[in-house]
Amino acid sequence: MTTVRAAAPGRERGAAPLSMWTQANGCADRPLVDLALMTSEFDTAMELADPGGSESAPGTFGATFTDGWMIGNAVNGGIVMTLATTALQRVLTDSGGHPDPVAFSGYFLTPSTPGAVVVGTSVLRSGRTLSTGQVSVSQRDAEGRLVERMRALATFGDLDASAVPVRSAAPPEMASPDQCVASDQAPPSFLRSSSLLQRLDLRIDPATAGWAAGKPSGKGEMRGWLRLRDGRAPDPVMLLLALDALPPVAFDLGLLGWTPTLEFTGHVRARPAPGWLQVALSSENLSGGLMEEDARVWDSTGRFVAQSRQLCGVRLPADYASRLSGTAYRRVVGAPSQSN
Repeated sequence: MTTVRAAAPGRERGAAPLSMWTQANGCADRPLVDLALMTSEFDTAMELADPGGSESAPGTFGATFTDGWMIGNAVNGGIVMTLATTALQRVLTDSGGHPDPVAFSGYFLTPSTPGAVVVGTSVLRSGRTLSTGQVSVSQRDAEGRLVERMRALATFGDLDASAVPVRSAAPPEMASPDQCVASDQAPPSFLRSSSLLQRLDLRIDPATAGWAAGKPSGKGEMRGWLRLRDGRAPDPVMLLLALDALPPVAFDLGLLGWTPTLEFTGHVRARPAPGWLQVALSSENLSGGLMEEDARVWDSTGRFVAQSRQLCGVRLPADYASRLSGTAYRRVVGAPSQSN
């Protein structure tokens, strides 16, 4: 067997410097890593075991959230969803069900934190073309009580059974990865509070990165390229992480605070090819402390592979209007320009 040696993902020579975050120029060549000898950090995060004790039961698993997938004080929701999907996938395939997630609808009830996790699953239906199940992710609080973090329904099918698209969305025009701004150029303090970014190779399209310079466009758009930093190829389960991995689109609306996901609905449309994923986020509605975030993902061949909509909570600061330029604020609130 031939061992493939590949350049470890990271900041490439010639990548556009994120001058709004750092003034450092240039970068060292990326080290070579032997992918055949690696265990991906993502796969480690998806490991399941018997929970033991009173929680030990068919369809119930133990797992661990580490502090390597954090956004602020909470574990990234994409990791919560992929762990839940991995558990339900195992139960369905073991019972003769379908292997690939095609739809996922989850409600986030409380923030997930590093520590032990209990994942409970149940199969609701196994049909000829689709299988559906329910999954719950819980953790114990300081008093030892089991607190539910997320509950979801998910439907699984066979993505290879209908591999030829009849109609498909085209990827957006955007800068290539080596011309985008890399997340690892963010300030160390930002990276320390967002350890998820240390697991990802994320490049933001400069056209949607003005928020990082204090100049959000107000359009509610975010685009970027994404892959796991350790070189692991994407698969259908990992696409749920990709749908929730970019900075919140709220940043482009001048809202840099926490925007927790309340509900998430995602669809996996095809098995992704190895390589970069192209991700585009958008939002059009903001009211009553709520906003939606729509995400679409294409693989390295330009094929449309996943989409989602999530409902997020948001708090508008009292000085919100003054934070945005006149044009950007009018885009957010939908007011006409002064020339009209």
